[in-house]
Amino acid sequence: MEKEILEFCLRKGLLLDKDVLKLFEDIHDTQSIKLIIERIKNTTNQSVITKSLFSQNKDQVSKVLLSLPEESQKSLEKFRIKLGLSIEISKEIEISKSSSVSGEDSLNSYDGENGVKVLSNTPLQNKKLEVPDFVKYFRNRYLEMRKILQEHSELNNPVSINKLSGNSQGVSIIGIVSNKSVTKNKNILLEVEDLTGKIKVLINQNKPELYKEAEQISLDSVLGFKGSGNKEIFFVNELVFPDSMIFERKSSPVEEYALFIGDLHFGSKRFLKNGFMKFIDYLNGKIPNTPEVPKIKYLFLVGDVVTGVGNYPDQEKDLEIYDLEEQFTKLAELLSRIKSDIKIIISPGNHDGVRLMEPQPFLNERYAWPLFNMKNVILTENPCNLNIGAKEGFSGFDILTYHGFSYFYYANTVPDLISKKAANSPEEMMKYLLKYRHLAPSHGSTQYYPFEEDPLIMKNVPDIFVSGHTHKCGVTYYNNVLIISVACWEAMTPYQEKFGNQPDHCKVPLVNLKTRNVRILDFEDPDETEEKGV
Repeated sequence: MEKEILEFCLRKGLLLDKDVLKLFEDIHDTQSIKLIIERIKNTTNQSVITKSLFSQNKDQVSKVLLSLPEESQKSLEKFRIKLGLSIEISKEIEISKSSSVSGEDSLNSYDGENGVKVLSNTPLQNKKLEVPDFVKYFRNRYLEMRKILQEHSELNNPVSINKLSGNSQGVSIIGIVSNKSVTKNKNILLEVEDLTGKIKVLINQNKPELYKEAEQISLDSVLGFKGSGNKEIFFVNELVFPDSMIFERKSSPVEEYALFIGDLHFGSKRFLKNGFMKFIDYLNGKIPNTPEVPKIKYLFLVGDVVTGVGNYPDQEKDLEIYDLEEQFTKLAELLSRIKSDIKIIISPGNHDGVRLMEPQPFLNERYAWPLFNMKNVILTENPCNLNIGAKEGFSGFDILTYHGFSYFYYANTVPDLISKKAANSPEEMMKYLLKYRHLAPSHGSTQYYPFEEDPLIMKNVPDIFVSGHTHKCGVTYYNNVLIISVACWEAMTPYQEKFGNQPDHCKVPLVNLKTRNVRILDFEDPDETEEKGV
């Protein structure tokens, strides 16, 4: 072990004091030791690592230890005792387990001074998944969605599928769509099930409006059906969707602004640095005629903040920075130039070195630790529900952030979205999912972890729904929900061009939380985009 640690330090240009090696005697978890040493080096900028450096930076060591798996923490128990950290860390672990948010601000999910409250709290799971886990997941999803649908007054005379008898008239059923086909007579035939049984559900082609609605249905959606039938077949007169609606658009009593960006892909050769530096100058009040800047309080980054490593074939050809940790380190340096009174809320995407299964946990501290050290940064999971801007007598704005990995599935399978070319109009996909009250209703649309409670259900309708992933900027309303899709900060890659992407670059939606006006700010340098594009 000692030889491996010394070789590691030699590669990093570090000298290790003998007393430091004694701290790690009888410890076989070399990866954790390397991480601790590198964190001390990055924190102190010292190339000679001594025992006193560890003693002077106990807080940083504590944070590293807390980010490790439980087994690693146990294996480092002797090290903690030698450094006098045992009692302190035990207390921190106890607090963090009861916290609902992770990262620098994890011990308080609500930051009153900056008006950010993180509402999502998905428990960590580390177990072998089996078929019963998915069965329970869909059963519980059905029950939760049924509650939402039962609030719809138009679903009168609801009955369970096994209660249909004779020729039941004017009744409603709620079920999950398990199969969909078209009959020889061009009618749509669904197989729908609830917890009591299955039934065939027919939508007649002679009802054109109803038929068009039924054409758009995705498998595994939970819907309400009004009509008549028996145990063999149910004839539909009306479809009832869970749907999302708020009855008024909230307005803050004070003038504050929120900005929304994502898909920076920092670390790519095609990262549009000139545009982003201009954006930072704007945030710091260096661009004239921008009186709103002092009132900007929130900046959301909704995933793919770095470009990552190995996310698609031959990605190394597109990389400027080849190491994931270095990508995060340099990104933190860039974000640290933004004035500190702006709260930066960061959620992960599929490029950010976390698992692809949703919900994605907050960024991995092993690689993204520089962001954890920034006091104005809040790290969240994906998707995430937050509340911002709450004041005395004002409840604030509920925000739903979702990177958007499921979107292309619906853009390529739902007839109406195909005709609207929704891959380049992401707000259409976002409307679709708001209607179904789920971020990925179809089993195959994204990878997901089968929690007992489905975290992809939109249990509460947000005031603002924000996404990225498509690299397209779009702003619209759906039933008073403000929909925002963010542009990207990476010029088009050959991989994107192959799929027909038409990205928007360096466009930033700016929302006035008092007036609800939305402006699209443009920081693109066309010459840079042309130079770095395919």
